[in-house]
Amino acid sequence: MGGLRIVYRRALYWSRMGYECLIWQADQIPFEGWDFGVFRGRFVETEPSWEFSKLLRNRIRHSSSMLDLGTGGGEFLSSLAPLPPQTVATEAYEPNVPIARRRLAPLGVRVFDTTESSDEALPFTDGTFDLVVSRHESYAPSEVRRVLVSGGTFVTQQVGGRDLEELNRALGAPPHTYREWNREAATDELERAGFEVLEWREELLPGTFYDIGAVVLYLRIIPWQIPGFDLAGYDQTLRSLHAMMESGTPLKVNGHRFLVIARSTSDVMAGKQEKECR
Repeated sequence: MGGLRIVYRRALYWSRMGYECLIWQADQIPFEGWDFGVFRGRFVETEPSWEFSKLLRNRIRHSSSMLDLGTGGGEFLSSLAPLPPQTVATEAYEPNVPIARRRLAPLGVRVFDTTESSDEALPFTDGTFDLVVSRHESYAPSEVRRVLVSGGTFVTQQVGGRDLEELNRALGAPPHTYREWNREAATDELERAGFEVLEWREELLPGTFYDIGAVVLYLRIIPWQIPGFDLAGYDQTLRSLHAMMESGTPLKVNGHRFLVIARSTSDVMAGKQEKECR
């Protein structure tokens, strides 16, 4: 109950600030890595029911090598310590690379800068890892399978194509170009690449934006939510949304998350699966 009161007070504080002040602060607040603590009390999301970190810890204990795709600032990976003896990470957003290296070096984790490469060319030899993890990061199923040992495990939590679609609608912005990205699409791709899907889950998770500054800050950090977003172009709809929030009506949204756990199969089995999918 005390936690809810704190969230309410913070939301009330921010919602009573003027439009220009909120927009200015959204542009000035420092942000690094993927530390979303800056949204505390301003944008509140429900967590998925499956406890991703708990699922991973159970598998980490039985792994000797692990790859974390798109580690961000290394916040999540470092929280899973102790890690397998051979653990490495990739990061494709250049400002995050030095942050991740500083955080993960004490854990013995090397961070590979993949800003110049792509999902299609991971900088590792075939059959290197027992476990590959992707938390909200894009991936190429064929590359993940290539770097996994036969029988290795891929665990991913993805942001689905319906994520916060209510925000786009409220601002009169186009829907996601990747709206069809969901559990079904992901499992189909993995099976075609030679994986056996062991487990999956998918959920829409209620969330709330309490002030327009949180909205603008979110769009600054996650530019792919509304590609081409700028304050001038959305001034009228932003002000209308601010007026609604200021009157005591926050913006209700739904996050979209799905989980897939899959096992790399042998080449013979993968060929059989591919024929069956044709």
